[in-house]
Amino acid sequence: MTVRLFAMTCGWLTMPAKFILAGMEGSLRLPIPSYLIVHPRGKAIFDSGLHVSLQTNPAERLGAAMAAQTRVEFVPGEELRGRLATLDIGPEQIDFLINSHLHFDHAGGNDQVPNAPLIVQKPEWEAAMDPDKAKANGFNPRDYDLGHDIRQISGEYDLFGDGSVTLIPTYGHTPGHQSMKLKLKGGDVVLTGDACYMRKTLDDLHLPHRNFMADAEGMLASLQKFRELQKRGARIFYGHDAEHWANVPQAPLEVA
Repeated sequence: MTVRLFAMTCGWLTMPAKFILAGMEGSLRLPIPSYLIVHPRGKAIFDSGLHVSLQTNPAERLGAAMAAQTRVEFVPGEELRGRLATLDIGPEQIDFLINSHLHFDHAGGNDQVPNAPLIVQKPEWEAAMDPDKAKANGFNPRDYDLGHDIRQISGEYDLFGDGSVTLIPTYGHTPGHQSMKLKLKGGDVVLTGDACYMRKTLDDLHLPHRNFMADAEGMLASLQKFRELQKRGARIFYGHDAEHWANVPQAPLEVA
């Protein structure tokens, strides 16, 4: 089966570098990715980016403390629907909505794809629906508890049943984080989400601040999984690496 991948930048966030790479000084400007996967049997979104309200009132959505540490660059047209419009695709044409995890910069645009079923790992959804665990993991129900048909999966999941698009559990950043492996014409690609923020995260096993992980050992195990996939020839798409993202073709161009 032929699989096509389109990458979309849905805004930028600038925040303290130590959040992303523990102990690092200064700040980092981070791209906010979303991806469209086109398969002969359907279309899927992997991560939906930011909520459109962040274009006008970040503090209301993020809360005062987070907003004070975060600069949001997000203009009309950069939201998921706007990015899809460059491909002449409407939200009603999306068959599957997939979140790597349920943080605001990965699930914030879920409301823009209201009719597609939401596919999420079972431990992620369970944590997100427990008020105490949701708070501990930095989840906001306004991003994901929107009435979608929820499909909870456990472990690896073959989305189209032919091995071309596989969700892989990469727990650690959050209780049920998942990544995606795709078989493209040019070879395998792995969309890591926040299981691997930066190239430096993978190369040096440099973890984020402890407050940005549910399980450090789990995150290290996920990074080792990426290293093995990389050794076997897979291209790794880092979650928020601006240098890497500068070389990723943007929709309407296709990732080869």
